[in-house]
Amino acid sequence: MKNKLRVATSPLTNTIFAGKILKAGMWAKGKQDVTIDCLCAVAEHVKKFGNPVEVTNEEGKLIYKIIVE
Repeated sequence: MKNKLRVATSPLTNTIFAGKILKAGMWAKGKQDVTIDCLCAVAEHVKKFGNPVEVTNEEGKLIYKIIVE
């Protein structure tokens, strides 16, 4: 089974990367900076879905409230 595409934020640079993750938990060769694309996609989604968008965990606890102005 091929590794699926993952998206994650670097805690060091605050950059959002997309790529494949190795079994050791490290990025495989070819990760890409997708920060601007992700931010624009989320903003467009929130505007279309309706302000605010609330993200909750499995227990229903609020994790994020996203507002686009």
